[in-house]
Amino acid sequence: MSYRFIIAGAGVYGSATAWHLARSGADVLVLEAGEVASGASGGTGKRGVRGSRRAPAELPALRLAYELWPALADELDADTGYHRIGSLNLFEEDEVGMRGGEDALRAWAWRQRRLGVPTEALDAAGVRELEPEVADSISGALWSPFDGVADHTATTRAYAAAAARHGAVVTEHSPVAELLTDGDRTIGVVTAGGTTHLASEAVVLLNNVGAAPLVQSVGGGHLPFWSMYPQALSVRTPSPSPCRHLVSHQSRALSLKTLDAHTLMVTGGWRGVRDEADGSGRTVESAVRGNLAAAVAAYPSLADAELLTWQADRAETYSADDLPVVDTVAPYRNLFVGAGFSGHGFAIAPAVSLLLSRWLLTGVRPDELAPLGYHRFTPAVSRSAS
Repeated sequence: MSYRFIIAGAGVYGSATAWHLARSGADVLVLEAGEVASGASGGTGKRGVRGSRRAPAELPALRLAYELWPALADELDADTGYHRIGSLNLFEEDEVGMRGGEDALRAWAWRQRRLGVPTEALDAAGVRELEPEVADSISGALWSPFDGVADHTATTRAYAAAAARHGAVVTEHSPVAELLTDGDRTIGVVTAGGTTHLASEAVVLLNNVGAAPLVQSVGGGHLPFWSMYPQALSVRTPSPSPCRHLVSHQSRALSLKTLDAHTLMVTGGWRGVRDEADGSGRTVESAVRGNLAAAVAAYPSLADAELLTWQADRAETYSADDLPVVDTVAPYRNLFVGAGFSGHGFAIAPAVSLLLSRWLLTGVRPDELAPLGYHRFTPAVSRSAS
């Protein structure tokens, strides 16, 4: 059967892009290797919707995402768990390194305001007005009131359900195994089950760790990606959670999100390892201890918290410059890829999926996606006179 667009992956990017395309009237097929939200877009807890400390290349999309998130639940007719609670990036007086201190704090706040992320530099007293239980060592913070949290699993499923209501076909347990090409065009896919689907306009790879191998299989450009298993912990606090906002740390690998009155999600860039026996991810005891120690260093009352869950079972794709690639793949003019989101793609998903759908429908790349293009890996060509 033929569709106008075929999307590989029913995570948040595949599901959201399918929704935008389907409600425009396009025929869309989404092929998911597992189930909707079964990969990096699902799992326990919540994700941050964060502009603070985000790379400038992502900020055009982030500014649009700030506008889209508040109304998204109503548009999808489903709860996304979104709450604009603000974020704090905590600072300490570091004994080593060159990135701490009050001057750095004010410089970061200025930079973020200039780039469209409302931010205030707080001193120690200002931090404690918002987060009374932080450690004595915390000397300041970046306060970004437009940041927040959302339920990534609920959001992804809401997008997929909305896409289906608009006519998109979402097929689970149907991984894309092969791309079909004809000259400089991608004309379809073959699933692992042997079913061929044709695409009249474009094939879009939004399938996280599966994107780069498919691109390589047809001689496309090299994608400088690798996969890791981010660690996610949850703890139960004997008293109400001390963390009132989305909290990260300038120099410690730490991110904190309160899930309910007594449950706190603890992450921050610690990683698990791949279990070679079955290919799944698992936590490492030293990383669990390190993540908890970082949390206690920021909030001493967490020393009495009980570890509830520890997981590192969902692979995420990281890129060489910590930025995603959202672009066509040479030499194919209608093969699109969106991958390499490096653990921080969820916040900008509403914006990037909307912009990508516009590109697919009009053939014109939105300016906001230009910084995420593959061209940034291409060396500049010398123009010396002949």
